[in-house]
Parts: sequence; structure tokens; C-alpha cells
Amino acid sequence: MAIPVVYNLRSLRARWISTVVAVLGIAGTVSVFIAMLSLARGFEATLVESGSTRNAIVRRAGATGEMDSGVTVDQIRIIEDAPGVDRAAGVGPLVSPEVVVVAAFPLKGRGTDGNALVRGVSPKVLEVRPTVKVVAGRMFRPGLSELVVGKNVEAAYAGLDLGSTVRFGGGAWTVVGVFDAGGTSFDSELWCDAAVVKQVFQRPAHLFQSVTVRLTVPEALASFKDALTADPRLTIQVDREVDYYTKQSRQLTTLITVIGSIVAVVMGIGAVFGALNTMYAAVAERAREIATMRAIGFGAGSVVVSFVIESMCIALIGGLLGCAVVLPLNGLTTGTMNWQTFSHLAFAFRVTPVLMAWGLGFALAMGIVGGVPPAVRASRARVAVALREL
Repeated sequence: MAIPVVYNLRSLRARWISTVVAVLGIAGTVSVFIAMLSLARGFEATLVESGSTRNAIVRRAGATGEMDSGVTVDQIRIIEDAPGVDRAAGVGPLVSPEVVVVAAFPLKGRGTDGNALVRGVSPKVLEVRPTVKVVAGRMFRPGLSELVVGKNVEAAYAGLDLGSTVRFGGGAWTVVGVFDAGGTSFDSELWCDAAVVKQVFQRPAHLFQSVTVRLTVPEALASFKDALTADPRLTIQVDREVDYYTKQSRQLTTLITVIGSIVAVVMGIGAVFGALNTMYAAVAERAREIATMRAIGFGAGSVVVSFVIESMCIALIGGLLGCAVVLPLNGLTTGTMNWQTFSHLAFAFRVTPVLMAWGLGFALAMGIVGGVPPAVRASRARVAVALREL
């Protein structure tokens, strides 16, 4: 015979102070757990979504990223003629040879500088990456010291507003446009003509660091890659763009997840002890009630289930409260250093339904751990001794 759940709910209400303390402990743990995971998820999504399944990125064989890569002009001509490369009327092969450099700019309201990635691109870049849209001003003109900046750059750095002039790399640049890359890592970059940035930074005129290629269809990657890797004139590696950015995000995403999990586990131990104290106190206060229930026919198993349900109720309320507390973080923009490029990267917290489900699962796990030992103790209470105290 099972003990009615309404009995547990009334018991929680009767000891509301200790119940609230346990609920707040679990809520705090769950909110930190979800916040750290949403931070990692936001960073990963920002980088991964920068890539397109229809784009391929070509780099020097063995290069870990764009910063340590090199592709020559002669190799780029071979890439442009490879099978699977998309072409547009009046534009030609949709291929963007690119150069990346890092420059320091003053951060707004901080009194310090932050590194930003300056990407020298081809005039074809908007055809290669059609999801990027110029939302203010215009695109830079080839051959001129002009910049278009991502929307996060304009928001984060001083002196990079539309129409302003900024000096870096020994040259003066004019910001002529602002682009929106849909919340991807490109929103934290400055784009300019690759030929100009190479000249300003005294880079070899014949050398680029990567080549981004627009494919006719996503399935064309295999034939494109096979043709290039089999060519003895080339020593390059080819990745689907989305796969490349997934690899770039892995290191920091793993670090954030590990640190967040450690913090959550430490806090979870404290929350479990809080739940244990609450439930052990409930057992001590209700020794007579437990004895009476056992005497009128409720078995030890029913008592265990009843106390576990009570602990799970505390955990569920704490988990729901923790989810509610962290929900306003969704979409909140923050920033960190991208360890692959040593530049500042802005990204938003991503509080997803899956992360909230993990948070609730974590809360219920704490409820079980904190509820089972007191429940077992209650089921082993000596009925005769407790009844003599009535």
C-alpha cells in the first residue's frame, strides 16, 4: 500500500524554511551548471555556424589553422579550375583567397585594447559567403584602404564606427560599411581587400593563408578534394568549412565544459548535503508519524518511496527555479579570446531545451542522492520504541 503524495506535499509545507534552503541550494547549482554549458554551446555555435556545408577551405598541408598556413597564387589558379567549383556570370570562379592578421583596437568603456581579426578577402567574398550582408554603408572598393566591420566589432571597439578613420599596420583605414554575419564569428572581424592588407603588413604578394571555395553543391566536396589532393603540384589540405570551424571550437568548448562541470559538481555536493540535512531532520521530526504509518499497515518500501518522492519534489522545484534563473542569459552577448587566432570573439549564451533538460536531470540526481539515505533510515525505524513515545 502506497503513502499518498499529498502527505509529502503537506510535510514540505510544514517545514518550509528547511525546504526553501534545500531548494535554493539545488537551484543555484543547476543555474551554474546550465550557464556554463550554455556558454560553451554559444561559443561552439558561433564558430560552427560560421561555416557552410557548401563551402570548402583550402590550407597548407599540416597547418592547424589559417594563421600558420600558406597558399601561393599558382596553387590558387589550380584550385579555381578544379571540378565542383561554383561559377557566377561576370564574376568567374567563386573563390576567395584570404589573409588574416591581428590588430589591437581600444575597447569601448574599458580603457584597454583588445585584439581583433582583420581578414583580407577577395572582392568576390559576398558571393562566396552569401549569408553575410552589408547592413550599413557599402562594401570596400578593391585597391583602397577601406574596411567593412562586423556588427560586434562596431559595438565593442571605439573608433570603428561607420565613417571613422583608424590607423593600424602603419596605414590609415576608413570604415565604409558594417556587415551582419548572422551571429557567427565573422561578426567579430574586420574585412578589407587582401592585396591592400598584404601591402600594408609587408606580406609576400604571391602568398595567401587560406582559400575559401563555393561549391556547386555540398556533395561536390569529394570530387573537389580528390582532384586537389591527387595533384602533385599541390601540398594542401581540404576541409568542409563547417568541419574546419568545428575543429577550431573544440579546444575552448571542452575547457569551458570541463571547468563548468567541476564547479557544478562541487556545488552539487553542497546541495546534496543540504538536501540530506533537510530529509534527515524530517525523519527525526516525524519518527512518531512513521511509526504510526508502519503500525497501520504501510510497509518499509512504502516509507522509502514516500521520502524519496519528497526529496525529488524538492529537487524538481529547485531544478525548475534554476532553469528560470538562467533563462534570461539566453542571447546575452559576451566575449573571449579565440585561442586559434589570439583575437577577441563575441558570442551569445545559448540556453537550449536540451541544456535545461540536462539541468533538471542533474537536479533530480541530486534529489535521489540526498533522499535515499534518509529514506532508508526512516524505513528501519523501530516501530515499538517510537509508539511508546506517543
